Amino acid sequence: MGTAIVLVIVAGAAALAIRSIVRDKKAGKSVQCGDCSHCGRCH
Repeated sequence: MGTAIVLVIVAGAAALAIRSIVRDKKAGKSVQCGDCSHCGRCH
């Protein structure tokens, strides 16, 4: 029973993390922008 509870907690945390990543991507936020013309961080 304890294993099932931990599994549900870990799955919930993973779902929240994925949801956050998707929201950030839709909002145009990301670790790697891919568009060097607007951020000016290219080397």
